[in-house]
Amino acid sequence: MSSTAQAVETFLSKIEQTKDLNIFLEVWADEARDKAQQVDEKIAQGTAGKLAGMVIALKDNICYRGHKVSAASKILEGFESQFSATAVERLLAEDAVFIGRTNCDEFAMGSANENSAFGAVKNPVDPTKVPGGSSGGSAAAVAAGLCHVALGSDTGGSIRQPAAFTGTVGFKPSYGRISRHGLIAYASSFDQIGPFAANVADAAKVMEVMAGADDFDATAMQQPMAPASKEAPKKVAYLKTAVDHPKVDASIKKAFQAQLELLENAGCIVEPVEFDLLDALVPVYYILTTAEASSNLARFDGVHAGFRAEDVSDLESVYKKSRSAGFGKEVQRRIMLGTFVLSAGYYDAYFGKAQAVRRMVKEWTDKTLSEYDVLLCPTTPSTAFELGREVSDPTVNYLEDIFTVQANIAGTPAVSIPIGVDPKGLPIGLQVMGANGSDMDTLAIAAWIQKQ
Repeated sequence: MSSTAQAVETFLSKIEQTKDLNIFLEVWADEARDKAQQVDEKIAQGTAGKLAGMVIALKDNICYRGHKVSAASKILEGFESQFSATAVERLLAEDAVFIGRTNCDEFAMGSANENSAFGAVKNPVDPTKVPGGSSGGSAAAVAAGLCHVALGSDTGGSIRQPAAFTGTVGFKPSYGRISRHGLIAYASSFDQIGPFAANVADAAKVMEVMAGADDFDATAMQQPMAPASKEAPKKVAYLKTAVDHPKVDASIKKAFQAQLELLENAGCIVEPVEFDLLDALVPVYYILTTAEASSNLARFDGVHAGFRAEDVSDLESVYKKSRSAGFGKEVQRRIMLGTFVLSAGYYDAYFGKAQAVRRMVKEWTDKTLSEYDVLLCPTTPSTAFELGREVSDPTVNYLEDIFTVQANIAGTPAVSIPIGVDPKGLPIGLQVMGANGSDMDTLAIAAWIQKQ
C-alpha cells in the first residue's frame, strides 16, 4: 500500500497541474509533508489513528489555528485563526493530514462559486462550467483527485449542489450532529459542516470522527451518533412535486425515474408524496438566512480584524467604507435584505411568517420520514451551468437550491450521490434525505442505492 507521504506528493503535483481551475486559495505543502511523515511512522509502530493516511482539504470558512481563513472575502484580508474548529481538532487527533484551504463563495453565499473575492472556481468535469456553490472548491478538489476528502459547509445546499455538479458524494449531516465551533457563521440555525468524498464509505468514516457533543457549541446534539441499523430501505418516498416541476431538466427526470425503477426491481416499496410547500421553501430560506446573516456579519466592521478602509475620518466612516469595500455585492445584498426583514414594521410580515412556515416544513418532513426510510428527489433542477452566466435577476441563482433547502429548514440529514450524466457528460445527482438524527442510516441507504 502506498504511504501517506507518497499520497501527499501525488496530490501536491496534481494540485500544481490543475492550478488554472482556481480550486485552492492556499496549499500547505511543507506542513502536509511533515505530518505525512509522522503519520507513516505511527502506522509503522501500530499507533496510528482511525484516519491515518487520509488527506483532507478545508473550505476557507473553517478555522485552523495558525492558518489564514478568509471566507473568500476581502474583509478578512490577512486574518489568521486563533483556534481550530472542533471538527478540525477531531480529524487531527485521528491522524488526518490537511493539505490546504479551498476557494468558496464569499461567506458561503452562492450557488456557483463565482462570488469569491479570489475569482471563480472551474468545474474539473468541464472547465467552462461552474462547480456549484458555495463549497465549490471543496467539491472540485475531490472531483479532480486533489485529496481523499474535503470539508464543506451547507446552509441551504452548499455541499449537496456542488456534489451533484461535480459527480462526487456530498453529505449534510443532521443539524447539530457536527459542532459549528470554528465555522465562520452565515446563518447559525441552518449551517452544518459536512464531507465531500469519492464514495459514501469515506464520508461515513469522517463523520464518525467529527460527530459528537461539544462544550463550545450549545446546539450540538448531546446523544452520540448511532451506527447504521438499516442497509437496504424497505419503503421509499419521492417528491412527486420535484419530478413534475417545470424547471427540472428532461435528462435529470429520466435519470431519476430510472433510479426509482431500479429500487422497485430491488424489492422496495416506492411511493410518491405531495409536498404543497415546495415553492415556499426558497423564499422562507432567504428571509431567515439573510436575517441571521445580517446579525452574524455585523462583527466584520473594519475595527477588530481584517480589512480597514484608508480614507476614514470617524468611527461611522470606518464602518461604512470598510464594509462597502470589504464585502462583495452578493454579501451586501443579503445583509441588506436581512436587515430589512428584521426592521420595525416588517418583522411580523416577513420574519415571523417565515418562522411559522419553517415549523410547517419541519412537521411535514418529520412526519413523512417517520413513515418512510428515506425521501428522494433530484439534488438540482439542472446540471452544471456556464461560468459567467448572465442573469439580470439574482433570484435566478437562488432557485438552484429549490430541492436542497428543505433539509436545512427541517434540520434533517441529506446526501447527494452521482447517478449518471446528461447528454453533455455533466454529472446528475440524487438526493437521499433521512429522518432527523439518522445520519449513518441515511449514508448506508445511499451506499446501497449506489450499488443497485
